Amino acid sequence: MAIMMKATKCPTDELSLKNRAIVNSTDFPEDIKYIDVSTAPGQHFIFSVERCSDIPNYCIGFSLLQRKWATLSINQDISVKPFLFDRSSEVLCNVTIEVDFLQKKTTTLEPYDSDQMAKDFILQFSGLALTVGQPLVFSFQDKKLLGLCVKSLESIDANASVQGDKAKMETNKTNFGRLLGNTTVTFEKAENSSLNLVGKAKGKIVRQSIINPDWDFGKMGIGGLDNEFNAIFRRAFASRVFPPEIVEQLGCKHVKGILLYGPPGTGKTLMARQIGNMLNAREPKIVNGPQILDKYVGESEANIRRLFADAEEEEKRLGPNSGLHIIIFDEIDAICKARGSVGGNSGVHDTVVNQLLAKIDGVEQLNNILVIGMTNRRDMIDEALLRPGRLEVQMEISLPDENGRHQILNIHTKRMHDFKKISPDVNNKELAALTKNFSGAELEGLVRAAQSSAMNRLVKASSKVEVDPEAMEKLMVNRADFIYALENDIKPAFGTAQEALENYLARGIVNWGEPVAHILEDGSLYTQQARDSEGTGLVSILLEGPPNSGKTALAAQLAGMSDFPFVKVCSPDEMVGFTENAKCLQIRKFFDDAYRSTLSCILVDNIERLLDYGPIGPRYSNLTLQALLVLLKKHPPRGKKLLILCTTSRRQVLEDMEMLSAFTAVLHVPNISSSKQVIAVLEKYKDVFTKSDLSIIHEKMKRHKVFVGIKKLLDLIDLSRHIEPQKRVIKFLAKLEEEGALDCGTTIH
Repeated sequence: MAIMMKATKCPTDELSLKNRAIVNSTDFPEDIKYIDVSTAPGQHFIFSVERCSDIPNYCIGFSLLQRKWATLSINQDISVKPFLFDRSSEVLCNVTIEVDFLQKKTTTLEPYDSDQMAKDFILQFSGLALTVGQPLVFSFQDKKLLGLCVKSLESIDANASVQGDKAKMETNKTNFGRLLGNTTVTFEKAENSSLNLVGKAKGKIVRQSIINPDWDFGKMGIGGLDNEFNAIFRRAFASRVFPPEIVEQLGCKHVKGILLYGPPGTGKTLMARQIGNMLNAREPKIVNGPQILDKYVGESEANIRRLFADAEEEEKRLGPNSGLHIIIFDEIDAICKARGSVGGNSGVHDTVVNQLLAKIDGVEQLNNILVIGMTNRRDMIDEALLRPGRLEVQMEISLPDENGRHQILNIHTKRMHDFKKISPDVNNKELAALTKNFSGAELEGLVRAAQSSAMNRLVKASSKVEVDPEAMEKLMVNRADFIYALENDIKPAFGTAQEALENYLARGIVNWGEPVAHILEDGSLYTQQARDSEGTGLVSILLEGPPNSGKTALAAQLAGMSDFPFVKVCSPDEMVGFTENAKCLQIRKFFDDAYRSTLSCILVDNIERLLDYGPIGPRYSNLTLQALLVLLKKHPPRGKKLLILCTTSRRQVLEDMEMLSAFTAVLHVPNISSSKQVIAVLEKYKDVFTKSDLSIIHEKMKRHKVFVGIKKLLDLIDLSRHIEPQKRVIKFLAKLEEEGALDCGTTIH
């Protein structure tokens, strides 16, 4: 029968550790071990009882945790009656308990043996009434007090355990029961707890997946970077997918830094952004390198410390269970230049690098951070930052291949396909083949240019600008828009120097005899060798010959025949007034850019002019010479092919400078040396010389020596266009003699 009693405080802290209701021994007989406390209609709580003479009659002492659980207040009237467990259904076989420090601010990485905890728990609380959701306080081996919460209970029919086959016994979920000496106790760490549980009695830890559950890899919007992304995931995130216990058993440390480098516009920032979205981590901190620098002393270093402050605080509080903090540095080369390389006496850059090194992998290193750096200039970054333990995963985000370009074009034209704003004649595979060495940003620009071309067709520009009222229905981006954008609007930064090559080939290649055919044939073979080489990937050719023999035009023809996506012309006329250092840096840039493309060709024109060679003295630039010697022999990175075409009119000078040995092959480009070869050239210009003119010229020249460069001969042909037809032949021959190209012995009349 229920009696009315009052709730009061537990008399002592020692009694509160028993997790029982404290009663006066005169209120309940000795055989009453459990009571049912009703705090309100329909609310019943089962407590084990502990007797103490310090409790007044008709009062029950509850600890603070018990009062919170049962929503009790001091001196509250409660209905209490004895409670008897049904032995056949309330015997607990399995108890799962959630555990954390009682004081939430407590942090320690000291391991807690869950097996010993289970033994001590049964010793202290055998016979205790437990209810799902019940809070408990547990003093384990005089260590810090632990706060427990009953998570789940499983009971077994005691009668079945005696009468039936134990192998067939089934457990049932229950809401309350009694803890016995043979009950299995399992501890699970509470969420966000810094408690370090070890042992077999440790239950499964519910871990938050490192990968965002809503993430769809198919919708990343990163085209052509599948291999790079897979490599980054393998190196940087595979270890974070596994539970901390396995990582600890392996003695493995997580990767803390990734460096993405490569040409502008290839998708470095996009990839970093997608990594931040993919991970189920804290909101990434994105900072541009120059934002770190501050004019006040010490503020730049303080800015670095602030970036890592949240990660440090969580690492101290949660230890290995801390969440992942991502810090993304754009243009990291602005703050991480090689120490000692920046002039001035402030030393700000050096101290910023030191501070960053200390935070990533210093004495008090953090294991819950991922630093992602992006740069176009990997060579400028301090080498200490690139070693393992810091930015150890270094991934080159290079120009996309044809398949990658196809993916990128599909991404940028998807909405047009969805809304049927793109013509069926647009083939992204065809465009991918036409856009060699386009970066991702340039492909996006190509799509925008094609769209603007399509929209321009529907704009009427008269006295005022008007838009066709039916533009919504008529607007359609077609293949012609893309081709127009390719030819006029968007040119790849790492593409072919088309204008320079066209300028060199303005007059075309005049095949005046076997020497030209042999050079084109041999050049084609060397070009094929450069494309298919399985060795060093480097082929260098020197075209040497007298001035005006057409070496540059032949080199430009070979560069065009190679069909390499990257062709750059290194010419002295682009470096007029350059200092030696500036000239060397410019030449180095040509080669560095070439190494970024799979197939590259560099045309170095008039190499002796590039070396500042002068026959009076003689004099030349030794600094430029040494730079060229090094670069001509330097093998491109693995998987990259480089063809170098050089021209010179001073073979002997290059031989004296020991440059000839740097070339794979040396091709001699001769001057025209017979009247038959001159006639072969003149026959191609029938609008200038008639057949009778050619026969007269041939008759006059066949008895004399001829030595003329094709370039000089073409100049004379152009001059002859402006001479009266009746005087054209005589004037042409006279000019040949004046130029020293025709040794006639006597003046021609």
